[in-house]
Amino acid sequence: MMWRRDRVKRMIAIPKKIVVDDHGKPQEVIIPWKKFCELCEALGLDLDEPAQADLRVARREWSRRNLTAFKSLSVL
Repeated sequence: MMWRRDRVKRMIAIPKKIVVDDHGKPQEVIIPWKKFCELCEALGLDLDEPAQADLRVARREWSRRNLTAFKSLSVL
């Protein structure tokens, strides 16, 4: 199987502190605020509901290969 460049996922390192209980069982993870914001942005968690709805429609149209639903960059 040949990988397209746009499908290759980039691994990110997240510095973290793990909070454990008295028995050593992990309870919480603390990450730097900047990394948290980057994760929210990468996952789309910072988008409002209308933007999320637009992305769901776009994904559906893309999976149906309905290219007429999209504009070329030269038009924008």
